[in-house]
Amino acid sequence: MLVCILLTFSSCNDKESDHIQPTCQINSLAIAVNDQLWSGEIGDSLRKKFAAPVDGLPQEEPLFTIQQFPIRLFDTHKTSHTNLILIKKEEKSGYRLVQNRFMEPQNLVIISGKTIPEILSYIEKNGDSLVEVFKTTEIKRNQDLIKNDLLSDEKIRKKFKVSIDVPSTFKYVMVKLNFIWLKKEILSGNTSILIYKVPFKTLLKNDDIITNIIEMRDVFGSRYIKGKDNNTSMITEESYAPYFDIAVIDNKRAYETRGTWELKGDYMSGPFINYAILDRKKREFIVIEGFCYAPSTSKRDLMLELESIIKSVKFL
Repeated sequence: MLVCILLTFSSCNDKESDHIQPTCQINSLAIAVNDQLWSGEIGDSLRKKFAAPVDGLPQEEPLFTIQQFPIRLFDTHKTSHTNLILIKKEEKSGYRLVQNRFMEPQNLVIISGKTIPEILSYIEKNGDSLVEVFKTTEIKRNQDLIKNDLLSDEKIRKKFKVSIDVPSTFKYVMVKLNFIWLKKEILSGNTSILIYKVPFKTLLKNDDIITNIIEMRDVFGSRYIKGKDNNTSMITEESYAPYFDIAVIDNKRAYETRGTWELKGDYMSGPFINYAILDRKKREFIVIEGFCYAPSTSKRDLMLELESIIKSVKFL
C-alpha cells in the first residue's frame, strides 16, 4: 500500500530516540505545543482546522493525522516531519511559513503570541490556506514517488493526446474507442482510474453543471463498469450530496466533483473524485476519474494517491 511505500521515503529520519516514532506517513501533521495549550482552546482550534473531515468520503476521516508533542522535543522531531507547526506563547508575536528548512519537502509553520486570543487569531486567519499548502506538498510527495516506476501511458497518449504518470502497479483492464480503465489491486479491494472525453455540450448544456456531471458519469458507469452480474452497473449514490469545486490542472479550468458511487443491483460502494478538464481548442472535456473499493480500510490516503495521479496530466 502507498503508506508502506512512504515509510521508506528518503527524506525521513529513522534514527530518532527510542521514545520518538519517526513519521513519514502520508497526510500527517506534527504540532509542537505544550500540553496545557493543546488541551485548551488552541488545541481545539488546531483540531477543528486540520482534523476536519475530508470531503467526499463515505465515512468521516480527518484531513491530517495529527501528532502533538511538547516544544522541548522540537529538535528531535524537526527533521522527521513533512508538515510541522510550532506554537509558542511568548512576548514576541508573529506568524511564519518556512519551507524546506530542515529537509525537502517540508512546511514549518511558526506561530507565537503574547496571549491565547492572539495565537488563536493567527490560526483562524491562516488555517485554511495552510491546509492547501500541506495538501499540495503531500500530492507532490506522491507524484515524486510515482515517477520512480511508471506504467507506459502510450495508449492514453494516442487516444486522448495527454500524458499522465500512473504507477506500474496499475494495469489496463479496458481500452475502448473513447474510454480507458486502469485498475490496481490492493489487499482490501482495488483502486481505479477512468479516462474519457465528452463534447462541451455534455456539461454546458445548461447552468446545472453538477447534475450534468453526475448524468455523464452515470452513463459511462452503466456502459462500462459492471459487477459480477451483467445487470449491475456503477452509478452516483444519491444519499450523499457531491462536493463540487473549480480547479486548475495543467493551466486549464477543471470541474472537480467528489462523492460516493455504488454498484446498482449489488452492495459495492466507495468514494470517487472526478475532474472534467476543459480543452477549449477542441471544444471538449477530458474527464479523469479515480475511485476505490476498500470496504475494510480507510480511504483517505488511497484517494490522495488517485488525485496525485490525475493532477500529473499534461496536454500534448
